[in-house]
Amino acid sequence: MSISPAVLIVDDDPLHLEIYGMIVQRAGFEPISRLVRFSGADPFPDVKIDLVLLDYRLNSIKTAAEIAQEICAKFPQAPIILLTDLWSLPSDVAPFVSQFVRKDEPAKLLEVLSAHSSTK
Repeated sequence: MSISPAVLIVDDDPLHLEIYGMIVQRAGFEPISRLVRFSGADPFPDVKIDLVLLDYRLNSIKTAAEIAQEICAKFPQAPIILLTDLWSLPSDVAPFVSQFVRKDEPAKLLEVLSAHSSTK
């Protein structure tokens, strides 16, 4: 039995975590959710993470760039894919992410996930 690669999904909306979790599973990954809110965030899991999906606009005490920096420190081997409704990659988070996908492009997200799946 092979173990599916794990994708850490970081968002401030539980519904988004559920939706992206289904997309991640469809792509053959194991979703691991981290809810980020005003009061803080769930702790990072102590498991191997192969890829990260990070929402850009977070209702949180930390910005997406600050969280991305923490992710890079904890999971240096895991590429970060930024999920955003913006048309270009924001400069504050650019140093930490591999690429970005617009939230209204689930087919593109599946394509990106599949590309990462084939490299594992």
